Amino acid sequence: MSAQYKSDFLNVMQERGFIHQGSDLEGLDQKLCENVQSAYIGFDATAKSLHVGNLTGIMMLKWFQETGHKPITLMGGGTSKIGDPSFKDQSRNLMTDEMINDNLENIRDNCFRQFLRYGEGETDAMMVNNDDWLSELKYLDFLRDYGRYFTINRMISFDSVKTRLERESPLTLLEFNYMVMQGYDFVELHRRHGTILQMGGSDQWGNIINGVDLAHKAAQIQIFALTAPLLLNSAGEKMGKTVNGAVWLSPKMLSAYDYWQYFRNVEDALVGNMLARFTMLPMNEIRRLESLQGQEINEAKKILADEATKLCRGEDAAREAAETARQTFEQGMSAEGLPTVEVSQKEMSILDLLVEANLVSSKGEGRRLIQGGGAKIDDVAVTDENMTCAIAGTIKVSAGKKKHVLVKAA
Repeated sequence: MSAQYKSDFLNVMQERGFIHQGSDLEGLDQKLCENVQSAYIGFDATAKSLHVGNLTGIMMLKWFQETGHKPITLMGGGTSKIGDPSFKDQSRNLMTDEMINDNLENIRDNCFRQFLRYGEGETDAMMVNNDDWLSELKYLDFLRDYGRYFTINRMISFDSVKTRLERESPLTLLEFNYMVMQGYDFVELHRRHGTILQMGGSDQWGNIINGVDLAHKAAQIQIFALTAPLLLNSAGEKMGKTVNGAVWLSPKMLSAYDYWQYFRNVEDALVGNMLARFTMLPMNEIRRLESLQGQEINEAKKILADEATKLCRGEDAAREAAETARQTFEQGMSAEGLPTVEVSQKEMSILDLLVEANLVSSKGEGRRLIQGGGAKIDDVAVTDENMTCAIAGTIKVSAGKKKHVLVKAA
């Protein structure tokens, strides 16, 4: 395939399916060929971990670094005090400074460092917190200097705002300020670090382009925007969640085995796309793998799970997760590598056990699982939905062929 761009970074983005929109790709391409540039993506600080939904952005930053540039992970320590209204039906609960700082430390140590190389070098990654400048702003001065470049007419035209207004869901003045703050982040990063590019998912285009426009109007500088298409399943839903909740990047919040299983169980049609986005495999190998048909596609899924887990959790964790899966599904063994769940009692009903072990979301779902022969204790099928389980030591509890946990009493 002939190169469409002069810069290595944009060619990688194009080949791997990361490009959805760009504010001036030709101008950005020229800048990237001149010398080392810096680019950033903003991340929420509303949980102790990022999740698979953030992985596209992290991989964009990783490739930015791999192609000789400096990635910046901007943490929204300041904007997390407000809350991004984008595509949310209602306001989110406000967080204390202590909660936000605790989340920042966990995300830094357990999510970013596996993917990016931090340090003092020219292309080493940098983590910054927008609270460093947002909390220092003098409100009236800020409104005078920057608020005048944001028209209410344009702000209410964004889908994130229109959705809330159409549903008559309250949109606070605090949240309405979010897009002004995010636009200002880009200007401030350019001022402090010479940052020329903000990246993100396509649902963030409106927020990102605000920064490009603000820089042009307020400081007469040109900076750039680049978004990636959202990764959706066959039902048109965002990837990154399962029936048991978010697929967390942090090993403190999700076992390597469950992380590996998430990628092993993706839809056939998504295998090629996810190999391109979430692994570092060469594209000729990815094209070979995505062309596999029938049962052979399962081998491509295992490679996807191995490579994605290796990037996020390390080679040893990926190897152990793959071996646990092999033992569990191919040999029917109770493997030590399975995730462990502590339950509150040493004796409980099978339905309560299934719910507390996060294998089903309700007792009704548990009854249907038992009736279908999918519930097992130590690989023995449960036939009585009224049975009581004694939890002495550790027992293996299964829901179907692919969901297994080790359970012990707290």
